[in-house]
Amino acid sequence: MSENSMSSTIISRANIAVNRFGYGARGDELTQAEKDPRQWLESQLKPITFNGDFPHSNTILIEHAKYQKEKKRQKKQQKINSQSGNMQANSMQANMQSGNMKDQKKPKNFSRQALRNMSVGTLKQAIASSNSVSWRLLDFFSNHFSVTAHGQLMVGLAATLEREAIAPHLLGNFEDMLLAVEQHPGMLIYLNNEKSFGPNSRMAKKRNKGLNENLAREIMELHTLGIDGGYSQEDVIELAKGITGWSVKRPGKERGEGFVFRAYGHEPGSRKLLGKIYSQLGIAQGQQMLRDLAMNPATAKHLCHKLAHHFACHNPPASLLKKMEATWLKTHGNIKAVMHCLFDADEAWFKSAQKYKTPREFVISTLRALSLKRFKDNALLSTLINLGQQPFNAGSPAGYSDYEQDWLGASALMARIDWATMVSGYSKRANAEKVMKLSIGTSVSQLTYNSVMRAESRQQALTLLLMSPEFQRR
Repeated sequence: MSENSMSSTIISRANIAVNRFGYGARGDELTQAEKDPRQWLESQLKPITFNGDFPHSNTILIEHAKYQKEKKRQKKQQKINSQSGNMQANSMQANMQSGNMKDQKKPKNFSRQALRNMSVGTLKQAIASSNSVSWRLLDFFSNHFSVTAHGQLMVGLAATLEREAIAPHLLGNFEDMLLAVEQHPGMLIYLNNEKSFGPNSRMAKKRNKGLNENLAREIMELHTLGIDGGYSQEDVIELAKGITGWSVKRPGKERGEGFVFRAYGHEPGSRKLLGKIYSQLGIAQGQQMLRDLAMNPATAKHLCHKLAHHFACHNPPASLLKKMEATWLKTHGNIKAVMHCLFDADEAWFKSAQKYKTPREFVISTLRALSLKRFKDNALLSTLINLGQQPFNAGSPAGYSDYEQDWLGASALMARIDWATMVSGYSKRANAEKVMKLSIGTSVSQLTYNSVMRAESRQQALTLLLMSPEFQRR
């Protein structure tokens, strides 16, 4: 499974296009890509359209407010009942303790079901899609702007961020995506910016509310400039002040939904970020700061390196990065143009495998290769949990790791073997030789070919194929 074990296997350009840049071949995609791999790749970049009627973040906020209100009402009622000394109250309390209180049903947690449905929906579309490169790009930026589903409200909001703020700008300019993400309720609440108020704002003077630097720090360290982007702690504070007042409407208490700018919480005065003065008033101040960060050369360097590292190889050549950064700055951070630059660069087409698939990549590429049309939702999510990459559960704004060493290990390998064995058992009609030809093509070693062909059963043959270096790496 090591990189050396794949060094003797030369990967075809069609294989590189479909497996390294996409989520693996489905059907005859490998054959399609053989005609013109680069052209096939460029045709893959299409806007993402989500299937299904899933709740919007505004709905999540409203339902969460109802949930909290009902919990508060029940708690108050229970307190009244517990303090009552009559027989009826005592009877009600006894029934409540025994779980027989029919008129005191536990309020439904709308958020958890929404998270499950949206997570599965996205996975299924990536598995069935005819433009998997776009879905890989969506997953890249969803992980770049990582939010974790911890806490009842974030459980509901986490999956809406990629749908409402990332996908609409996936092939557009990065600054538009950046602004949409940082003003989305999911990001604002995850990093506590809805509670951030300028030290000299009206809100701070009235209620002694203070500044929260969480969002500003992650914007600079993770979302734009990168940890070596040349900013200081003072810059973090200035950006934090620039986006004070960026908050979320309170359903039932305020008109409207979603993002709101609270002028009474914004820090008055000019800001100085990275040596530049921002004298704009209100919301415009923070917006201009973000636009400039999006076009900063350090941001171009940080994002282009992450893109090249994710799609091409662990250590992208300097010449490749230089081309991508130049394209970023020339096109005002146009993501589609930067991706075309990556596809056109010879440096991205290494003839040997460069990347070890993450659990999500492994699961998606497996189901694409086997063309399984029906797979239980719970099994899909349970598999990703067992493999260590549960959707929206990275536990850090840095997201899940894209480094091979973080996905290797005895327990991790056993989990992959278990998954490969299980899914091979579900594939009642799959022929291992045919699956190998459609998913890997000619890019297979003699050792792997012999192992698959000499397997004692169809299930064992498929399992050996899925666990082969040629399938595990891209």
